[in-house]
Amino acid sequence: MDARQKTEARFLTLADGSRLEYRWWGYPKPGEPVLMLLHEGLGCVDMWRDFPQRLAAATGLAVFVYSRLGYGRSDPFDGPLDVDFMHREALDVLPQVLDGAGIEQVFLAGHSDGASIALIYAGERSDPRVRGLVLLAPHLFVEPETLHGIRQARALFEQGKLGPRLARYHGDHTDSTFKCWCDIWLDERFETWNIEESVPGIRVPLLAIMGDADEYGTLKQIEQIREIVPDCTELAVLGDCGHSPHLQQPEKTLERVGDFIRSLARTGA
Repeated sequence: MDARQKTEARFLTLADGSRLEYRWWGYPKPGEPVLMLLHEGLGCVDMWRDFPQRLAAATGLAVFVYSRLGYGRSDPFDGPLDVDFMHREALDVLPQVLDGAGIEQVFLAGHSDGASIALIYAGERSDPRVRGLVLLAPHLFVEPETLHGIRQARALFEQGKLGPRLARYHGDHTDSTFKCWCDIWLDERFETWNIEESVPGIRVPLLAIMGDADEYGTLKQIEQIREIVPDCTELAVLGDCGHSPHLQQPEKTLERVGDFIRSLARTGA
């Protein structure tokens, strides 16, 4: 299959019976890693838009994308999220997805919450299948900017300005998707959420990309990663860019990610 083409949506079944939608862009080649994309807090397969296709073309690797429980065409949430929801996604669900998709080598590429999930998994699991990380606007801890951005999103949703846009992707469970995401981030228990303790366990190269005008956090997020694991970390700060580098500065993001992946291929990392 040409890297520019994608398969139709398919479904993986988890141990608890939940179904998650997934898609491939390109086919994995024997002995080569796969790029797995982990979406943001309100994302899903389709909300990556054409980025998976372009990423496959830029790197020559197959790209695997799935929607977490509660998002896109995956089954809806079965209840509210708890403070440890990203750890559960990383340590319980993600290995099931890797196994179910038959992925033997992988670069985990996450955006926002998805980047945090990738970081937790790499730092706490030491899975030899993981070759490297690409973190787009990751969260390590909660900042005032984070909460301000989420409160603004809540206001737009309550005004009826955000819901219709999200409904194109999340369908009948749009309200529960938004409520679960918003409620846990604005829960007072979540103010002390912090995953810095996961970072020292990272043993693979990582590229952290963030916009200089990110409305959900400051550059302290990625600078702290470099402070903790300087030998593993490469940072890229994109100008005129907010919280979604892959959509707001796609050319620069693809260039940096492509260079990062190719450099690892050259060194055999």
